[in-house]
Amino acid sequence: MTQDELKALVGQAALQYVTPGEIVGVGTGSTVNKFIDALASMKDQIPGAVSSSVASTARLQALGIPVFEANDVAELSVYIDGADEIDASGHMVKGGGAALTREKIVAAQSRRFVCIADESKMVKALGAFPLPVEVIPMATARLIRQFAALGGKAQVRFKDGAPLVSDNGQHILDVTGLQITDPLGFESLVNQWPGVVTVGVFAHQKASVCLLGTSAGVKTLVF
Repeated sequence: MTQDELKALVGQAALQYVTPGEIVGVGTGSTVNKFIDALASMKDQIPGAVSSSVASTARLQALGIPVFEANDVAELSVYIDGADEIDASGHMVKGGGAALTREKIVAAQSRRFVCIADESKMVKALGAFPLPVEVIPMATARLIRQFAALGGKAQVRFKDGAPLVSDNGQHILDVTGLQITDPLGFESLVNQWPGVVTVGVFAHQKASVCLLGTSAGVKTLVF
């Protein structure tokens, strides 16, 4: 199967984790788009969704699925999202779609995080994919130096010739050259740096389950 077909496969498989009558947390990205399309088939069974990005909100609403503000929902039973990398413990790197902060917020108010990904996203150690970090622009130069001290090379993400602006009005640094062997410790460290809004390591909000699309079908990993 193609990568696109694998994404559709895990998007469909994720429906089993949606509880009828409950609001579902929805992530961002190309794999999640497949899940959103599949979710439309049971939209009459759920009140709606809490979305992690402007793009996902637009897709949900276009399919007739109501979107609630995170502040108006006390707790979610499940959050379904993709990953740029995931390791054997359920730790992830996320933020390729620049929605990492809102993704982490919705993940934190959910009892279960179901990651949907194709098998190319499974890694032994995090760090090969450029690590996204949402930052306040005035701190950019200093944060680039702090990552350099750890052996990483950080660059501002650009779009259409200008720094990409996130849904939160901030910039994204993409950091290469790191091997993240202690995801929990690394996330805690970088999140304390002044000017960091969110680092794209999801270790404190790691996956509970991963539905991995493989050539043999969907493989379910429980962490």
